[in-house]
Amino acid sequence: MGQVYLSRTVSGRALALKTVRAELGREPGFEERFAREIRNSDQVRSPWTTAVVDYSPVGQRPQWLATEYVPAPSLADWVQRQGRLSEQSVLALAAELCGALGAVHGAGLVHRDVKPSNVLLGRRRPLLIDFGIARTVEDSRHTRTGGVIGSPGYLAPEQASAGGSGAPGDVFSMAAVLVYAATGVGPFSHPQEEVSAAALLYRIVHEEPNLDGVPAALLSLMRHCLAKDPGRRPTAGAVGAMLERLGGRTGTWPHLLPDALQRDLAVREEEARALVSAAVHPPAGAAVSGAPEVGPVRGGTGTAAAPAAGTRQRRLSSRASWAVAGTMGAALIVVVSTLAVRGLTDKDTSSRGTPSPAPTAASLPASWTGTWVGTGPGTPDADGISQARTEGFAVTLTLQPALQGKYAGKQVSRVAEVDTGRELGCTEALQLREVRGRSMVFEAITSRPTDQSAAFSCPKGNIYVVTMTDHDTLRLGNEGAQSAGAPSALRRR
Repeated sequence: MGQVYLSRTVSGRALALKTVRAELGREPGFEERFAREIRNSDQVRSPWTTAVVDYSPVGQRPQWLATEYVPAPSLADWVQRQGRLSEQSVLALAAELCGALGAVHGAGLVHRDVKPSNVLLGRRRPLLIDFGIARTVEDSRHTRTGGVIGSPGYLAPEQASAGGSGAPGDVFSMAAVLVYAATGVGPFSHPQEEVSAAALLYRIVHEEPNLDGVPAALLSLMRHCLAKDPGRRPTAGAVGAMLERLGGRTGTWPHLLPDALQRDLAVREEEARALVSAAVHPPAGAAVSGAPEVGPVRGGTGTAAAPAAGTRQRRLSSRASWAVAGTMGAALIVVVSTLAVRGLTDKDTSSRGTPSPAPTAASLPASWTGTWVGTGPGTPDADGISQARTEGFAVTLTLQPALQGKYAGKQVSRVAEVDTGRELGCTEALQLREVRGRSMVFEAITSRPTDQSAAFSCPKGNIYVVTMTDHDTLRLGNEGAQSAGAPSALRRR
């Protein structure tokens, strides 16, 4: 699709910044597909997926998407370099992937491209990435008319023949990935073979999978998951229950990491830490707006044109195949400083377009006024590289009577970093942007660190969509993106 950079926020959090090749951005319908990737990535919030942090405004070129950075190899990369996983590691991987698919399907999505290169072998758990071709369960359109969506070798038969696929297709693909992890080759490929995509698709539709080398404990389960008829395949939840009886449980992955993988992860983590620490910091209090100022991406080189003045760019090792672009522009915000909603995909602040739904009222209802509080768990188990380690995420929202377009109150977030005790929260003045029945849209018109001595700056312009579910509870709407560890609801104080 383009280049991926190691970037950072002003507070030092590492991010993966994906940019889009210029020629792709000109394709009819591509902007819609890229926006869908953002929405889908944002919609699935689980321990097995990477959180969306920021993205380009509608119409911005080049388009870009920033997510949490995970310093880990893909399953494809690892097996190619180190060989197949042990039986116990495969069982643990299977359990974690079932958890990942459970989260995807629970959000009303199907992934449709589960493959070894989309599985990262993280230190705490494997992660499922790249929602570029995922769609809602009800949406049967193809990425391209008449096209086959997904990666040959890991497609379900119904996907390979008709292009359509639901949750059972993801289960089939997951099983194919597990066969690859256990044997070093996919169930429809042969060792050292160079096979065409057409031949792979034919085998998937018409031939039985090759399960030679799959651990005996997994054979029966893999056969069920790889059934040609999607109606005969178990759900991800059912597979997880079967795996538990075989000893495959979520949470065991960290204890089963091969020594070589632990060393690999340590090198990647240290490399990322060093590069992020060496990146030039923007001046304290610098404005945070707009998109990263990146020049046109040169396809296939692994580099991009020089970033904006005041930043600098380095290359990670060829093994990691990443580039670092300093701060890569100020739009990459300190995520833990937001309330609970980062922004809307296409209904954001003035830089991202004006909300289209017509307001249903001109003022904040009296029932909303007062003080609302909530506390989330924070992210105490984060690695401190791809995500800040925080201890609790406390939010206080104070609202007063307000007309649409006027000051409505403020939100104060308090988020303490575990190792340093630094306060990473922000305090924002909120304007009532829109009224949608029981839901209110607020815009942060000013923003500063809650700790006024902090060196980082907070972005203004964040959009929050909040719904009153009962007289004493405010909850997030579906349009927003919840920050990791933030409270999901606020209660009246």
